[in-house]
Amino acid sequence: MTPLIALAPAFAAAIALFAATLLVGEERRREGVLVALTPVALLTPLAWTLAAYHTFTAGWAALIVALVIAILAREGDDPLQSECALKLLWVIGVALALSWAGDALLALAAGTSRRDEQWGVLALGVDPQYLWSVALPLSLLAGLVLLGGAPFHFWIADLLQGSPAWLAPLAGGALQLSGAAWLMLRLEGIEKLPAGAAIASGLIAVAAGIAFLGGGATLPGQRRPERRMGTLASLQGALVLGALATRQRAGGGRPMDEVWFAVWAAHLALALTGAGLLSRFLPVSTAEPARAATLFRRHKVSAIVGLYSLLSLAGVPGTPGSWVWLQVARRLAADNARVLLIAMAVAWLAAITVALRQSREAFGVADPSPPPASTVPWPARAALWVPAAGLVALAWLVWPLVEAPR
Repeated sequence: MTPLIALAPAFAAAIALFAATLLVGEERRREGVLVALTPVALLTPLAWTLAAYHTFTAGWAALIVALVIAILAREGDDPLQSECALKLLWVIGVALALSWAGDALLALAAGTSRRDEQWGVLALGVDPQYLWSVALPLSLLAGLVLLGGAPFHFWIADLLQGSPAWLAPLAGGALQLSGAAWLMLRLEGIEKLPAGAAIASGLIAVAAGIAFLGGGATLPGQRRPERRMGTLASLQGALVLGALATRQRAGGGRPMDEVWFAVWAAHLALALTGAGLLSRFLPVSTAEPARAATLFRRHKVSAIVGLYSLLSLAGVPGTPGSWVWLQVARRLAADNARVLLIAMAVAWLAAITVALRQSREAFGVADPSPPPASTVPWPARAALWVPAAGLVALAWLVWPLVEAPR
């Protein structure tokens, strides 16, 4: 992996943090510099998670979850934020507790807590299989929940709808990246235990299929733009499960494609930042055609720029997101994983269809009346341009290196 690709997640995290800083500054411009910068300091660990995912530890995931919940719970008079904080607490908190219990059972069965030693010890067959065969799925549960794939996709939709625009994309991206890192850390070296690799392979494949089909089935029924973006983000988690499924089908011995994962992480941070902010300006879907929102009537260029992030998050051909989807599809086809490939195709078509429908609804019907007098503040418009520019840079600078022979 070239240094440029390795730095792509850090580059994307810096852009996402800068966009969040613009939004925080606009929201709290009357409260003084110190008050405005306080949320930015709290967002820095989230950006660090996106930038330095290779240094991930299980304890760091718990800290990130606790930080997001604390930020949401701080605004106690906001019912949406309070509800979102409670859901994260009981969903992800319970998943972390169960996974830690699974880790403890694995350590008990193997007689060691070192992951690189556990699989080899268990392969000796000294301890009964039922103990570690129950512990292994439990240890993976937190990663599955944090990735946000169906049936756990509701939490990221709630996060994008119920949390501030400057928090939702960074928090969602950091939590999803923590889930991906959790699974890769837990599955490292499992090829030493063929029976364990078979269990993990079946579990990841089933989880990937459910995440693709569940997300694809949920998307058309969503009416609120924020929840649509959240469901599209959940499909990004399904892509990680699809990539992991192909690895596990090879017995766990095939390493995760580091280039693909770095581009996926960078793309998730950029696309979710732009699409998450854009959703705040989009109309709720109705049976009757409606007029365009203020952003699309007063600032058409900025609106189109924001739509680029949405289309990339959905994997529309010609965007960086389409490459992320295509690489997983190629790997599934090469491994002859037909059922997963069909499930992925259903989800991909649903994502593209919903993204195009959302774009059509955003421009609304022709309205001869003059645009509204109110304008969208320039920091919000700049926060739409920044991630879109990052996506263009990702396409033009990273793609030639990714497509080059490795």
